[in-house]
Formats: sequence, structure tokens, C-alpha cells
Amino acid sequence: MHKIAIFASGAGTNAENIIRYFKNHKAVQISLVVSNKPQAGVLQVAGQAQIPTIVIEKDKFLRGDAYLPELTAAEIDFIVLAGFLWKIPDLLIRHYPGRMVNIHPALLPMYGGKGMYGKFVHEAVINAGDAKSGISIHLVDEEYDHGKTIFQATCPVDTMDTPETLAAKIHELEYLHYPVVLERLLDAGEAHEKQ
Repeated sequence: MHKIAIFASGAGTNAENIIRYFKNHKAVQISLVVSNKPQAGVLQVAGQAQIPTIVIEKDKFLRGDAYLPELTAAEIDFIVLAGFLWKIPDLLIRHYPGRMVNIHPALLPMYGGKGMYGKFVHEAVINAGDAKSGISIHLVDEEYDHGKTIFQATCPVDTMDTPETLAAKIHELEYLHYPVVLERLLDAGEAHEKQ
């Protein structure tokens, strides 16, 4: 059984979708939700699903033990970032090599990096006049939005699109693909472990 921790900073719509997808799954359990904001909507989502939560403090996370003891105590073996806005400390990256993924609302390597999240990404895509945008699901490494890309899906950018309408298209892609790609990745990891 894979025990997953979801890290999120906001409303938690992606987290909610993932939680729903893996509810009663035979091989995957969402065991923990971690947020850096005490008022984040994702904590309510977790509460409704009866999933334990941790609200993390910046100094301990970035310069302390990165909450590794808490993750270890919960037997977390895979981390899913779903709108989590802090950089992941090297300690966690080393502890979860190839077992931490992020979703980015653009076609990496374009429109990635520090400060490129949410509406800032969609504004940049529209301002550049790009004909398409999309999502990138990638492994997490020491740099923002840099790890190996596992999956991408695209959508058209229309001349009438605003950051809000483009965001809606991107959310649809996220909800459709993120849980499925995670499941495939976890299944592949299991097959790899058995060899």
C-alpha cells in the first residue's frame, strides 16, 4: 500500500480531486495533507475526508528537519505537490528521490520558475501570444519546475481568452490527468520495486 502525502497551499481543488480518485483504492491511500497556510481550504477538504493534516512552519520546514520525522511516522512513501508554493528543501528531495511529483499549469520548460504560478503563468502565456498552453507533471528536484517531465497535456489559447478563462481550461486538464498519471506512476514504481 502506497501512503501519499499531498502538499497544498490553497483551496485544494486538485487535492480534493486526487482524494476522491483514490478513495477506497486497493493500493494507494492518501494518508496526510500538508499545508503552509492555517486558513488554506485544503485543510477543510482533508477534514471532510477524515485525513490527518499538518500545518507547517517556514523555518522548521526550510532550515530545520523539513518535517521528515512526521512524514516518516505517517509512513509516507510518496509526496504529491498540488498547488504548494514553497520550495521543497533538499533534505526531503534526497529522502524521496523519484517519489515526489508536482503539477505546473504551463508547458515546461516555458513559464516555470520562481514566481510563476497561477494567474501569473496564464498572463505570461496570453501576453506572449502563444497558441496553446497546458499542464506539465514532473518529478521534483532542487530547482523550481525543473525535474524530469513525466506527462504533458495541451489546450488551445484563443484570442478571446483571459487569465481566468485559460485557468479554467488548465484546471480541467489537471482534474482529468493528474490522478491517472499518479496512479500509473505508482503502479510502475511498484513493478520496479518487485524486479
